[in-house]
Amino acid sequence: MMPSPDGSTALTLPEIPLDVLQRVAAGSYYDPHSVLGQHLVHAEGVSDPITVIRTLRPLAEEVSAVLSNGARAQLTHLWGGIWQGFTLTGLNDYQIEARYADGSVWTADDPYRYSPTLGEVDLHLIGEGRHEKLWEVLGSRVEEKWGVDAATAGTAFAVWAPHAQAVRVIGDFNGWDGVRHAMRSLGGTGVWELFIPGLGAGSNYKFEILTQDGRWVQRADPMARYTEVPPLTASVIGTSSYEWADGDWMRTRATIDPHTNPMSVYEMHLGSWKPGLDYRSLADELIPYLQHLGFTHVEFMPLAEHPFGGSWGYQVTSYYAPTSRFGHPDDLRYLVDRLHQAGFGVLMDWVPGHFPKDEWALARFDGEALYEHPDPRRGEQPDWGTLVFDFGNSKVRNFLVANALYWLEEFHIDGLRVDAVASMLYLDYSRKEGEWIPNQYGGRENLEAISLLQEVTATAYKTNPGIVMIAEESTSWPGVTHPTDRGGLGFGMKWNMGWMHDTLDYIEKDPMYRQYHHGEITFSFLYAFSENFMLPISHDEVVHGKGSLLAKMPGDHWQKLANLRAYLGFMWAHPGKQLLFMGQEFGQPSEWSEERGLDWWILDQPVHQQLLGLVSRLNTVYKENPALWSLDNEPAGFEWIDGGSSSQNLVSFLRWDASGNPIAVLMNFSGQPVGPYRVGLPFGGRWDELVNTDAVEYGGSGVGNYGSVEAEYVPWSGRPASVELTLPPLAALYLRPRKS
Repeated sequence: MMPSPDGSTALTLPEIPLDVLQRVAAGSYYDPHSVLGQHLVHAEGVSDPITVIRTLRPLAEEVSAVLSNGARAQLTHLWGGIWQGFTLTGLNDYQIEARYADGSVWTADDPYRYSPTLGEVDLHLIGEGRHEKLWEVLGSRVEEKWGVDAATAGTAFAVWAPHAQAVRVIGDFNGWDGVRHAMRSLGGTGVWELFIPGLGAGSNYKFEILTQDGRWVQRADPMARYTEVPPLTASVIGTSSYEWADGDWMRTRATIDPHTNPMSVYEMHLGSWKPGLDYRSLADELIPYLQHLGFTHVEFMPLAEHPFGGSWGYQVTSYYAPTSRFGHPDDLRYLVDRLHQAGFGVLMDWVPGHFPKDEWALARFDGEALYEHPDPRRGEQPDWGTLVFDFGNSKVRNFLVANALYWLEEFHIDGLRVDAVASMLYLDYSRKEGEWIPNQYGGRENLEAISLLQEVTATAYKTNPGIVMIAEESTSWPGVTHPTDRGGLGFGMKWNMGWMHDTLDYIEKDPMYRQYHHGEITFSFLYAFSENFMLPISHDEVVHGKGSLLAKMPGDHWQKLANLRAYLGFMWAHPGKQLLFMGQEFGQPSEWSEERGLDWWILDQPVHQQLLGLVSRLNTVYKENPALWSLDNEPAGFEWIDGGSSSQNLVSFLRWDASGNPIAVLMNFSGQPVGPYRVGLPFGGRWDELVNTDAVEYGGSGVGNYGSVEAEYVPWSGRPASVELTLPPLAALYLRPRKS
């Protein structure tokens, strides 16, 4: 019994079970809002409902509720630090005032007087695993929440933890003691939520989870959009105030098909390009460099937060947070915005296949396997010592699909390169007999991963016109870039790993022996149109003892540079988009390491500056000539001139555009000039030398054809015209018919 608010009578209220009070006082009750906060209740002997206010203030000596109308309701101690009082004025906005033994007074709004921050529609979509904007309802969100009379600013927290007995928010705002910030369970969805009024951006936090076996574990927020700088691991309440200025780019992007337009990609690791730069200062340094080189896109290795720098970003712990090593998320928005305004597309590596075992992150998040598959034969990645997502769990799929959309929509990323797709597709990937379990049909295909990838690509293309989804898929899995409605994975492009391995094997050999391996330089043309390919010379080819691209080349320093120039000329002319890792554009001699910057000093040597000039020229010629890109994925865009001159190490072919305009590409992979050499061409007349990688201006010997050749109507190799010319040693020639 309690005295009534006016003290005239004693009120009898429904009793709260002792075990509930104990758990509320301990911060371990699944529904603290049912006890704490304000409630309309019926008391014996009173006709109208009264308002009961309860709060948890375990060390206070006196507690009262200060109502929005100025009235005060005195609270009395109920049990274990839980205080209780009454008003007759209905529901009110109020604050709790607590006095302590040292005379201090602490006044704060009450988190438990607010209704849930997630509506029924959001909860339904979460329950179905179909919430495409998951980041707008889970995680931490600074927002205004309506009470009874007015709105209050604060932070809403929500987390998916279906196996938890209880969840609390801990942070620097409560001394990392979550007892007074226990969250409420929102039923069968597995979502827990709490609104903390008055709490704004910048505070560090984690979730504290009571597992089924009775342990309290601390976890970073899986949906955090900002984090502490590693090695610190807390999530950070963040907001965005960035105002985009790339409207022209975004509107144009939505009308252009990136698969049939020029795409020349500069891949980079942000932290080691020029160490010491942040997102904003990188914009000032990178944009002029890209403008000089003429690339169309930049691809960043993973930017999602990762604790171990040596993983290069491929072991992600916070999928929705850009790494804070280089600044605030809005600073990354600034970088992307500046790149767009300068005319460059932005791609990013995305890692949906596996995640690290760090105990403060996703691993056994609520005490049991949640994000990872519960069976280690499917839930562990032996190559990398990581965990594999449970691709069959609808909520985990939702987490990943929404994450892809998050980067595309919130950061205006123009495309995602999906890492290690092969590890997702095969149940026996890097596993021996007995270490994997087959699918329901007895096969090795991971049907759940296939379905996820199809959902990701289809959803990304549907919701963000003009983007591109790229697969790093290292096997011959059929239909990677075929539409999902025809059984394909739905990617827009696939890295051509076969081309990369074969051509590097070829170019690394001494020219004397290349004739015996001619198939390695020509084989890729046999399947060039089976998928939409990108030709990658990526970070993976210049680390772990493999040496830089220059170091792979045979011969002395001049010969190495000549071989590299020829290889790049071949790469830019081959069907498919091209990707080149940073440092290779100027012939870095040492292999890449994330622990140091590029060998920029080498540009003091003229031959390396000249190589940079060649890459710039290749990109200019590439972009200006649709024959080199418009029919990349169609057989009509390619025609052999001569692919069989193995004894001479010669390769020649035509690239065509849709209007019938050709580029003739002539490759001499031998160490000697070849000439006079007759080549069949489709037209007579003057053909201009667009590129000669052996030109003096690129560091070559200057062997060539004085800038152009005159083709005669002398039939040769089944073509109506031909020309006699000189092929420079270790070089590529591009010829284009002069328009009259």
